[in-house]
Amino acid sequence: MLSRNRKIIRAFGACALGACTAAAATLPAAPSAATALPGVGQGRAPAMARGAVAHARVVSADPVDYTPHVLDGIVNAFALVGRKVVVGGSFTRVQNAGESREMRRTNLFAFDLYTGKVDESFAPVLDGTVYALAPGAGDTVYVGGAFDTVNHWPARALTRLSLEDGRAVHGFAPWVRGGEVNALVAHGGHLYVGGTFRRIGETERPALARLDARTGALDPTFTVTPGDPPRRARLRVYAMALSRDRLAVDGAFTTLDGLSRPQLGLIDIGRNPARVAPWRTAAYAPDCWSAFPWYVRGLDFSPDGKYFVVVTTGGPKHRGGTGPTCDSAARFETYSKGDNIRPTWINHTGGDSLYSVAVTGAAVYVGGHQRWLNNPHGSDTAGPGAVSRKGIGAIHPVTGRALAWNPTRTRGVGVKAFLAHKGGLLVGSDTTELGREYHARVGMFPLRN
Repeated sequence: MLSRNRKIIRAFGACALGACTAAAATLPAAPSAATALPGVGQGRAPAMARGAVAHARVVSADPVDYTPHVLDGIVNAFALVGRKVVVGGSFTRVQNAGESREMRRTNLFAFDLYTGKVDESFAPVLDGTVYALAPGAGDTVYVGGAFDTVNHWPARALTRLSLEDGRAVHGFAPWVRGGEVNALVAHGGHLYVGGTFRRIGETERPALARLDARTGALDPTFTVTPGDPPRRARLRVYAMALSRDRLAVDGAFTTLDGLSRPQLGLIDIGRNPARVAPWRTAAYAPDCWSAFPWYVRGLDFSPDGKYFVVVTTGGPKHRGGTGPTCDSAARFETYSKGDNIRPTWINHTGGDSLYSVAVTGAAVYVGGHQRWLNNPHGSDTAGPGAVSRKGIGAIHPVTGRALAWNPTRTRGVGVKAFLAHKGGLLVGSDTTELGREYHARVGMFPLRN
């Protein structure tokens, strides 16, 4: 099996610059999470990436019927705390499935993973958009975004809330200054924070910081600094993901600690102090359409942490989207070393944005407002070999080709949030149809036998 998978990866290496042909569209079966990943043997199970969930098969294309509805706005983020799903975004009204009663929820609410019922006791009020969530210890959740107050008290851009009553947790007092929070990752006693901010308290920490997870105090030993944003862009860490010893970050930057890392880099957090890993790709150095001075969006590690996938926007070819990774999903190997690491594979949409990705071992789920996958030759058109995947799709993690899974959704802006859990895959967006059914902005595909 392992030699076969290595042959597949070598065969599809030509896809990295859009050279795949229609003949390559013959798909193997969806991989088993335990056996299909290159380098995973039959011995001790590999260490799991932080928050990762391994699935043995692809989720059902038929969503469950009981998830609640978000009646306006957009869903940007999920966090799972125990059996509660916390949902963040920009919205004002939610509703239980099968009920007519509307409940006011200001940019944040929670529901039961197994019943779908909205939590009546968790109703915090935030005066701005929520972009990021991370589970906290003791039935709490970290919330990041573009808000200034929570429950009418000052709490700029970052807070920690109790899921019991929605109140701020006493003793957590970060001081985020000069911008918003776009990404959060909690790990042990640390909270990694990414965004557009300039300072934490009185200390310069542009776009990236590590805080004490209990108090919110800045960790002075973590000093990795993004810099040199692309022309016309504001310095920003947009997305983060964590494996056992690597923090992947992407966004509007071209350097980390002065080292060239165009829009994407890895930080070795297994070292003390943490330092930029000897891993660089030029895949995101070329320009896309001028409307996108930076174009990386979501990223996620595989369950074993040995690879990760990045999704992008960028614009179609006829608008100048000529970079080889514009509007695409691309797999990279975590422990490769070098200054010009190439993607293992790239799957192109042909001109439509991807915003979110979830890697489960059985599949790489991608979401945006795309119309197609397997479309390197399209430019707002279906090129040779393209397959229809309206708004959501799944990619084989080894070959990089679209799987048969095709539930569809109304496209809108796109999928802004995925959350894989042991029972399935949560999807958050700005539209109301998922799997050809009414599921307003929140839905879930179950993992069935």
